[in-house]
Amino acid sequence: MSYECIIFEKEKGLALITLNRPKVLNAMNRQLWQDFHSALKDAEKDPDIKVIIITGAGRAFSAGADLKESKNRSLEDYRAYLEGLQDVSRYLIRYKKPTIAAINGYALGSGYELALACDIRICAEDAQIGSPEAKVTSSVTGGAFRLIQDLVGPGKAKELLFTAENIDGKEAARINLVNKAVPVENLLHEAKTMAAKIAKNSVFSINMIKKGLHMAQGEVSLDALMDFEVEACLACVSTKERESSLKAFEDRKKN
Repeated sequence: MSYECIIFEKEKGLALITLNRPKVLNAMNRQLWQDFHSALKDAEKDPDIKVIIITGAGRAFSAGADLKESKNRSLEDYRAYLEGLQDVSRYLIRYKKPTIAAINGYALGSGYELALACDIRICAEDAQIGSPEAKVTSSVTGGAFRLIQDLVGPGKAKELLFTAENIDGKEAARINLVNKAVPVENLLHEAKTMAAKIAKNSVFSINMIKKGLHMAQGEVSLDALMDFEVEACLACVSTKERESSLKAFEDRKKN
């Protein structure tokens, strides 16, 4: 099957999904989410695939939501988009097979939230990771309210989300936001090496372990949290401040 916004490859027991809109730093639009979801389903059904690696083409993992696409959405359309995004994120969080995010370059907003939904994150030392939502009068999605706190604790999570500043890969590894940071030229090799180690183990055992870990995290209330994320995001984009925030954000990018 051919995809418009991703590259989907299979090799030696692993599937590699590459977000592929490099001209816009792999910004997440509706089609990319649909392609990504379809590839995940394909990999899940394939008994030869043991591990999934997700990365980005070019200079970014993903720079986040495609703001050009979101600018002119009605609230009704925005809700439908967000609920679709949350469905894919839930699927990834609960995915039966192990997932590894190989984070290259920029991983911002919903782009980084996609990486958060993976089981393991390996990033380039010079990667730029951040949640800019507060700068553009938006809010986080993808279960990030819980996932970030689980990794770095509530205080650090608040600092990252409130300041909306980026950190590099080395700092992300230091605070446990990612598992490890490596030179960018070694990124895919490191991800594939870890995938190979995982693939040698029992598929059934790992599936049971993943279920147990989700139960231990209080998975039962994740749906309520993610439903709130939709409402919080819609409330933010409904404000008058949203338009001026987006314009200021675009102006900063030009300078």
